[in-house]
Amino acid sequence: MKQLFKYGDTKEFYKKVGKKDAAIFNGVMVHPYYSTYALARDAEWTSRLFVLDMKEAEEEGIGTFVNVKHVSPAKIGDEVRFIAVIQSVVNNEINCTITARVGMRLIANIETGQKILSEDELESVARVANSG
Repeated sequence: MKQLFKYGDTKEFYKKVGKKDAAIFNGVMVHPYYSTYALARDAEWTSRLFVLDMKEAEEEGIGTFVNVKHVSPAKIGDEVRFIAVIQSVVNNEINCTITARVGMRLIANIETGQKILSEDELESVARVANSG
């Protein structure tokens, strides 16, 4: 793992909310707004942008947590700006805080964690998890 980043470093990601990002359960649209699930997915992607730069060829990142406080809706067609800020890099674990906004309006505050593991370590962890 390459130690390229430190506390306070940022990455940005822009997402236009599409119909597939709305709250849909059992094939039925609940409402035409960005679902918390899709918001969490895109926030995790934003923090993964750090991982893509940090991991070696034989390594991969794996999420460890996502905490979402979804405070305001974003409708289909809105562009959401995600800004991930590194809170810590300790050994192989990266923790970020992320804000999601439409214009100046806050959509969500999010925290994510990811670990970078060798492919062998990742396979071992998956094997143990699947044996239980």
